[in-house]
Amino acid sequence: MKVTVDEDKCCGAGQCVLIAPEVFDQREDDGIVILLEHEPGEGRHVAVREAAAVCPGAAIEVTDTE
Repeated sequence: MKVTVDEDKCCGAGQCVLIAPEVFDQREDDGIVILLEHEPGEGRHVAVREAAAVCPGAAIEVTDTE
């Protein structure tokens, strides 16, 4: 799995951070997403997919690498 984020689409809702804090964080000044892991381990795939699904700005893209 490969994860990318589009900072321009991010509205700073923070749902991704609540669901997968090991993979996502937010900037202090404006709440825009920070991607901590571009290729999270298999144990985090479900949470990352959920974070992408609930993102109100559709700023998270998940690509299968296998």
